[in-house]
Amino acid sequence: MKKAGLSGLVKLGLVLGTAAFCAGSANAANTVPKATVNHDPIFGANIAAGSVTADPTKLPSPIDYKKPRTVEVELIAKIVTSEILPGVTHKFMTFNGQIPAPMIRVRVGDTLKIKVVNPADSEFTHSVDLHTVLGTGGGAAYSEVNPGETKTFTFKATYPGAFSYHCGVAAMDEHISRGMFGMIVVEPEGGLPKVDREFYLGEHELYTKEAFGAKGETTFDGRAMMREDPNYVMFNGAVAPFVAARFGTMKANVGETVRVFLVTGGPNKTSSFHPVGNVWSKAWPQGGLANQPLKWIQTWPSSPGSTFVGEMNLPVPGVVTLVDHSLSRVTSKGLAAQIEAIGPENKELLDHE
Repeated sequence: MKKAGLSGLVKLGLVLGTAAFCAGSANAANTVPKATVNHDPIFGANIAAGSVTADPTKLPSPIDYKKPRTVEVELIAKIVTSEILPGVTHKFMTFNGQIPAPMIRVRVGDTLKIKVVNPADSEFTHSVDLHTVLGTGGGAAYSEVNPGETKTFTFKATYPGAFSYHCGVAAMDEHISRGMFGMIVVEPEGGLPKVDREFYLGEHELYTKEAFGAKGETTFDGRAMMREDPNYVMFNGAVAPFVAARFGTMKANVGETVRVFLVTGGPNKTSSFHPVGNVWSKAWPQGGLANQPLKWIQTWPSSPGSTFVGEMNLPVPGVVTLVDHSLSRVTSKGLAAQIEAIGPENKELLDHE
């Protein structure tokens, strides 16, 4: 199976999750260890050291404390050269060396102390704009740091939701495209409904002077960004990272319920987020955790600088492929991830020869 480009993956059944990606799923003897919801290190052996691709299973545990706390968060600006595809690299801008930036998870009433660090050897000025902050620039006005500077500001989380955060300097569109975005989840006082597993993804587009899949180090193309014409649209800073041919599928057991957190960094494209082979049994559009969830949603738009939270039931074995249903982004620009449900068949729901 070729790894140099996405077209070969699509031909082998990436989009529809055919047998090439489902082998062993129906074997009842195969199970995934029970998740503790902050999570099984499924990808630790697969994602290369130094990669910006964040393990989608490594996110903070659901909030279990009853009284508000003070939570300290440190965001360090780091430039990391990482593979988009084997043999294709880019100098990404990141918070804490990963894409998406670390999920911040708190509850209503918590006080957050945000420290933004820009190392002395940095080439750029950075800041952070958190969409849950009530104040100038979402905190960007208080956190802009030149190389060698550190700044701290404090705010109180007064309402629930899943919110985007990102670099907030004048060139924020480039900084976001190159990786400086993440999610802050403010849980309601009663917490979120319990699920068996959670996954965390960040969608963004990358604008390069070189064509999709061209070997070597890619160069950022600001003019292509102005035209909103990306060569890559990706999850977590890599082409189709969580499929069998790359770092491996995200895994769960038949009968489990999983929750997916999506932050759409952009900076320009809206995601039409869709699970091929499933539906969102519960959906919180725009990360609106204060609201009752919508039910049985097939596809939902998540605009740049926004989020989506959705749950899926997994009653049958097989592969659910998470895509942006602007499907050319899957077939020619690199956007796909897969959740593999492992366990016995349920012929009452799905039978085939």
